[in-house]
Amino acid sequence: MTRDILKKKIGQRIVELREEKGWSQSDLARACLKDRQSIEKIENGKVNSTIYSLLEVATALDISLSKLLDFE
Repeated sequence: MTRDILKKKIGQRIVELREEKGWSQSDLARACLKDRQSIEKIENGKVNSTIYSLLEVATALDISLSKLLDFE
Protein backbone atom coordinates (compact mmCIF):
# COMPACT_ATOMS: atom_id res chain seq x y z
CA MET A 1 0.00 0.00 0.00
CA THR A 2 1.39 3.40 -0.93
CA ARG A 3 1.46 6.40 1.38
CA ASP A 4 -1.18 8.20 -0.69
CA ILE A 5 -3.55 5.23 -0.62
CA LEU A 6 -3.08 4.90 3.14
CA LYS A 7 -3.83 8.60 3.71
CA LYS A 8 -6.99 8.33 1.60
CA LYS A 9 -8.17 5.19 3.42
CA ILE A 10 -7.67 6.83 6.81
CA GLY A 11 -9.52 9.90 5.60
CA GLN A 12 -12.42 7.85 4.27
CA ARG A 13 -12.60 6.00 7.57
CA ILE A 14 -12.79 9.25 9.51
CA VAL A 15 -15.59 10.49 7.24
CA GLU A 16 -17.48 7.23 7.78
CA LEU A 17 -17.13 7.37 11.57
CA ARG A 18 -17.93 11.10 11.72
CA GLU A 19 -21.07 10.66 9.63
CA GLU A 20 -22.20 7.74 11.83
CA LYS A 21 -22.30 10.24 14.69
CA GLY A 22 -24.18 12.73 12.54
CA TRP A 23 -21.34 15.23 12.86
CA SER A 24 -20.15 17.82 10.38
CA GLN A 25 -16.46 18.52 9.84
CA SER A 26 -16.91 21.56 12.08
CA ASP A 27 -18.38 19.41 14.85
CA LEU A 28 -15.39 17.07 14.72
CA ALA A 29 -12.97 19.98 14.56
CA ARG A 30 -14.49 21.51 17.71
CA ALA A 31 -14.40 18.18 19.53
CA CYS A 32 -10.67 17.73 18.89
CA LEU A 33 -9.71 21.42 19.14
CA LYS A 34 -8.67 21.72 15.51
CA ASP A 35 -9.89 23.99 12.75
CA ARG A 36 -12.30 22.67 10.12
CA GLN A 37 -9.71 22.99 7.37
CA SER A 38 -7.39 20.63 9.25
CA ILE A 39 -10.13 18.02 9.41
CA GLU A 40 -10.90 18.54 5.73
CA LYS A 41 -7.24 17.97 4.81
CA ILE A 42 -7.08 14.78 6.89
CA GLU A 43 -10.32 13.46 5.41
CA ASN A 44 -9.18 14.22 1.86
CA GLY A 45 -5.81 12.54 2.39
CA LYS A 46 -3.92 15.77 1.75
CA VAL A 47 -1.75 15.57 4.86
CA ASN A 48 0.39 12.91 6.43
CA SER A 49 -1.19 13.00 9.90
CA THR A 50 0.85 12.24 12.97
CA ILE A 51 -0.19 9.36 15.16
CA TYR A 52 -1.00 11.91 17.86
CA SER A 53 -3.36 13.80 15.52
CA LEU A 54 -5.13 10.56 14.70
CA LEU A 55 -5.37 9.78 18.42
CA GLU A 56 -7.00 13.20 18.99
CA VAL A 57 -9.55 12.46 16.26
CA ALA A 58 -10.25 8.99 17.65
CA THR A 59 -10.67 10.38 21.16
CA ALA A 60 -13.07 13.05 19.89
CA LEU A 61 -15.09 10.34 18.13
CA ASP A 62 -15.02 8.31 21.39
CA ILE A 63 -13.35 5.32 19.75
CA SER A 64 -9.98 3.62 20.06
CA LEU A 65 -7.16 4.39 17.70
CA SER A 66 -7.26 0.78 16.54
CA LYS A 67 -10.94 1.15 15.58
CA LEU A 68 -10.10 4.30 13.63
CA LEU A 69 -7.41 2.40 11.72
CA ASP A 70 -9.61 -0.66 11.10
CA PHE A 71 -10.41 -0.01 7.45
CA GLU A 72 -9.41 -3.14 5.58
